[in-house]
Amino acid sequence: MKHGDLVSKMTLEEKCALLAGKDVWHTREIPRLNIPAITLSDGPSGLRKQAGEGDHLGLNASTKATCIPSAATLACSWDATVSEAMGAVVGRDAVNQGVDVLLAPGLNTKRSSLCGRSFEYYSEDPYLSGKLAAGFIRGAQKQGVSACAKHYAANAQELLRMHSDSVMDERTLREMYLTNFEIAIKEGKPGFVMTAYNRVNGVYANESRHLLGDILRGEWGFDGAVVTDWGGSNSIVEGVREGMNLEMPAAGDDSPCQLVKAVKDGTIDEKIVDERVDQLLDFVLAARKSSGESSFDAAKQHQAAEAAAEKCLVLLKNDEHLLPLKKDARVAVIGEFAARSRYQGAGSSMVNAAQVDDTLPLLDEFFPARVGFAQGFERLDIANDALADEAVQLAKTADCAVVYLGLPECFETEGLDRTHMRLPENQIALMKKLRAVCKKMVVVLSCGSAVETDWAQDCDALLYAGLGGEAVARSVLRALVGEITPGGKLAETWYRHYADAPVSHYYPGTEATSEYREGLYVGYRYTESADVTPAFAFGHGLSYTTFRYDNVQADNAGVSFDVTNTGDCAGDEVAQLYIHKPNAEVFRPAKELKGFQRVHLEKGETKRVTIPFDGYTFRYFNVRTNRFEVEGGEYELLI
Repeated sequence: MKHGDLVSKMTLEEKCALLAGKDVWHTREIPRLNIPAITLSDGPSGLRKQAGEGDHLGLNASTKATCIPSAATLACSWDATVSEAMGAVVGRDAVNQGVDVLLAPGLNTKRSSLCGRSFEYYSEDPYLSGKLAAGFIRGAQKQGVSACAKHYAANAQELLRMHSDSVMDERTLREMYLTNFEIAIKEGKPGFVMTAYNRVNGVYANESRHLLGDILRGEWGFDGAVVTDWGGSNSIVEGVREGMNLEMPAAGDDSPCQLVKAVKDGTIDEKIVDERVDQLLDFVLAARKSSGESSFDAAKQHQAAEAAAEKCLVLLKNDEHLLPLKKDARVAVIGEFAARSRYQGAGSSMVNAAQVDDTLPLLDEFFPARVGFAQGFERLDIANDALADEAVQLAKTADCAVVYLGLPECFETEGLDRTHMRLPENQIALMKKLRAVCKKMVVVLSCGSAVETDWAQDCDALLYAGLGGEAVARSVLRALVGEITPGGKLAETWYRHYADAPVSHYYPGTEATSEYREGLYVGYRYTESADVTPAFAFGHGLSYTTFRYDNVQADNAGVSFDVTNTGDCAGDEVAQLYIHKPNAEVFRPAKELKGFQRVHLEKGETKRVTIPFDGYTFRYFNVRTNRFEVEGGEYELLI
């Protein structure tokens, strides 16, 4: 043990107390041994440190902080350096406000777009999720705060989340729901891992020897601390036995007393308690050196959030190259989301943003010749013919309508799953009315996960802004007028209709179990294998310029190729590497993402891109040998 001398000086009661929180956001201190309390706070979309009395539901106000793009939106950048920069932003806020442990990033595989916390998670693909989460962790921890990867593992629905049992075969678990954590932990090296509320194959995640002992600490060599989700401990004794270091939030003295009793009656060996205390002390003692030492500049933080939001914009549709618009265009700006930006999700991740850009105050700078603004619809799904008619009349006077649509906050929040994938009906009805009178129409879409897009046939261009953080409004306007070129790509499959998704008939699990019957076939792994055409594919994203790929070469180390910007303006391309195994004896999806690289190219510029192979490229999990292996033979590399 690293802190054996200190642990030996602690009483059994002190050791057991240290493994249970003091209140909602703090651990217990032991003054006589100079062991301080540490502070934990939420942080997926920015720091949420509560002012005054804490509550983990986000009911009480929190201090001002920078709101960055949500994880689902950051994933559209396909750039770990962007994720790392956002980790640094949130890390600086945390250190500036005396927070020692940042409860982020969330990186669960997005099994269904209906999950209420889908916006908090990066992608349907575990490789992409792991790489981006590792970047966020590195960025945050360089500032002197410990990151906490969550929610480990197989957390994919909010309904019955406190006891739902995620049931799946071992190969699906390893390849689809643990590979993301494996990459994040091995490459990001977070100080903490947070366990999920749910069971996994019959055992609560926080009490799972398989997840915590065999895999996390055994196979992956994780030497940090494991903390429960808030209220996610069912037995402190079993949690500590299998690898948990900290039960949060405080449960009074009940939990420490239970643990003391278990040691005294021989239910658990005190050596296990000592080991858990020793692991936690690594971070408790180090935290005293880092808190409050960071310089803080709110304006620079905001600029960094804006730069990230620009990288995350995805141009889904651009018929006849309508975008970019000219600044002197006579546009009608329509939509309640233009008046009040939808830039973050709801629940425990909600940030009290320090500075929020809204669209309307910025219009003089970007569209000085506009014909006006109309609200168009109620934010909630309430029919209002007067608002719709006002928007239609305004659109008649314009050369182009720029319509801001999206999901209301109550559609995407912790604790509730969506019941469908549609936009509110009042927005869809407005689109039909506008199509009848608009010469041209651009839609800016704000939501944290996929929606059905039948209505998109009524628009000429569609720009997906996601939940882009406090600075997204300016980023969108810059893209609309061509000051920047959208270069993001979708990080999840957008089905034409929810019924097309393989989980649609049994998600969410409404009984004791949530059965992962689709196995490996999540998102594009399903559509590519089953020949299902989505509305917008995983990895899709247009640009104002065009690119050409040449001179593809592969060797044992990886694959290299030239990318040339063949269009009329600078832009970013996201090169993606997939593998396909012809004549595979082991069943596997038609293609799997195994590497990516974002590259910026000026007009006419060519760059040589290399995507290396790694330990994840060709492997599959063999359930007979209980290990990852590589099937021999030929593979196709798809660029």
